[in-house]
Amino acid sequence: MSGEVLINLTPMETRVAVVENGVLQEALIERTRRRGIVGNIYKGRVVRVLPGMQAAFVDIGLDRAAFIHAHEVMPVGTPADEQVSIGQLLHEGQALVVQVTKDPIGSKGARLTTHLSVPSRYLVYMPDSPHHGVSQRIEDERERERLRERLEQVQAEQELEVTGGFIVRTAAESIGNEELYADMHFLLRLWRKVSERKITAPAPSVIYDDLPLFIRTLRDLMRDDIEKVRIDSRENYVKLVEFAREFMPDSSARIEYYPGERPIFDLYSVEDEIQKALGRKVQLKSGGYLVIDPTEAMTTIDVNTGGYVGHRNLEETIFKTNLEAANAIARQLRLRNLGGIIIIDFIDMEDPEHQRQVLRVLEKALERDHAKTKCTGVTELGLVQLTRKRTRESLEQTLCEACPTCSGRGTLKTAETVCYEIFREILREERAYNAETYMVLASQAVVDRLLDEDSAAVADLETFIGKTIRFQVENHYSQEQYDIVLM
Repeated sequence: MSGEVLINLTPMETRVAVVENGVLQEALIERTRRRGIVGNIYKGRVVRVLPGMQAAFVDIGLDRAAFIHAHEVMPVGTPADEQVSIGQLLHEGQALVVQVTKDPIGSKGARLTTHLSVPSRYLVYMPDSPHHGVSQRIEDERERERLRERLEQVQAEQELEVTGGFIVRTAAESIGNEELYADMHFLLRLWRKVSERKITAPAPSVIYDDLPLFIRTLRDLMRDDIEKVRIDSRENYVKLVEFAREFMPDSSARIEYYPGERPIFDLYSVEDEIQKALGRKVQLKSGGYLVIDPTEAMTTIDVNTGGYVGHRNLEETIFKTNLEAANAIARQLRLRNLGGIIIIDFIDMEDPEHQRQVLRVLEKALERDHAKTKCTGVTELGLVQLTRKRTRESLEQTLCEACPTCSGRGTLKTAETVCYEIFREILREERAYNAETYMVLASQAVVDRLLDEDSAAVADLETFIGKTIRFQVENHYSQEQYDIVLM
């Protein structure tokens, strides 16, 4: 599988597209005014302690106070069943050094932890943890053991004073001692700077700011199967190459400056794919389709055969559609950055072996997702249930806002419904005030209905209240919007 990373930079926005085999798999967007803060370390101040929730709110200098749970304040290694009141751990006005684990999403503030860590290309340094570990994504047990031994060997040979522990990242698979030493040395130097800032910085303030998106992309997403990283800013191309030469020398030759007149995101139809990812319906090549509905609590995905009729029998048609849907769903989760609980309603399959195969294909496709996912299998109702770690806003939350016309419902009241609301409102106004005439201001569709299909009901209402009702079209009103003017 061959991959490519496209980076589009403007003064106000950075966009990254991860393309595999010519198909967009992931889109990352960071805006100057709303830059992601996951991984940043702050010196904050506790503004409110909530004993009933075992949590506290911390001011870290953002518009909304951030949230921290008691278990994120307890020392690393504390047994899970050991309960300590949040009131014993924190008090209002206390300065607290914290790290962001989840960006502010919607109306919710950022999530925090006091268990700090700083990442590099191959390692994550955790100053408060005495243990070393290896990423669970490295499945080969011999390679896991080799990396553990190398880590301890490098630390002993270089006589590095390490008070915390290291986690070996997935990108470290097959690397040697030299790369591990370079990363360990970099992280320990970085941590010394952070430790100094912890003491001198005022609260609230930033102590450690993670790298900008275009450099983070190189650090976190660069793999052997990424053939090229193309960037359309010459100034930032130079910064990217400098970073690669210092920390990822094998990658520097794969970084290219893209000077083309054609916008970089027009390559591989990235712009079109992003637009499609904002829609509910995803068309499958076979003729089937998915319907994706994100909600506050979870995301539901429905699989339909659509126009696909197959060539053999119904069960085979359903099986083929579900197999294609499994791969498409894994891609859509990455592309849309959907997190939390995800419920998938595959088309019902009678053959248990078909069910197992579809589940295996889904799990295999999810392995390429850098976000942590967990599939809990098929429920009693035949639904597939999985979770995907949510650390930042989804693509839709980044690019869109709730529709002001329907307030995010996705549907509008019919003109008929609005007409009956107007009748009820006129009756309320008549009981409260003694107007001579009523003027109804409404959209074209509503006024047309009042003067046509509902004209008899208007005449009856005028007779009942003994007043004249007039109508005026307001072209800028939405279908649900109306005003009643007393004259």
